[in-house]
Amino acid sequence: MIAILIESALFAALVAAVGALFFAAIAQFTPLGVRWRQVRNRRLLEREAARHCPKHGPQREGDLVRLSDGETLCPTCYQEILDGKLD
Repeated sequence: MIAILIESALFAALVAAVGALFFAAIAQFTPLGVRWRQVRNRRLLEREAARHCPKHGPQREGDLVRLSDGETLCPTCYQEILDGKLD
């Protein structure tokens, strides 16, 4: 009984290892992997750009104010708009 359980566990580990190697090969050596890296890098850059206010500099992502249309706004700019101090 123990031998069957060990064999099953080893087979599952083998399947997982082959799957991981297959995924790593696709991600590293194919155009699809290049595309995945480009998409990930573009998302990181877009998040970083969204956090940077041209007037007040970089802001923490948790501090940004999300407007009803989905855009984010610097909290200082948002307070200035509420106070009526538009530039």
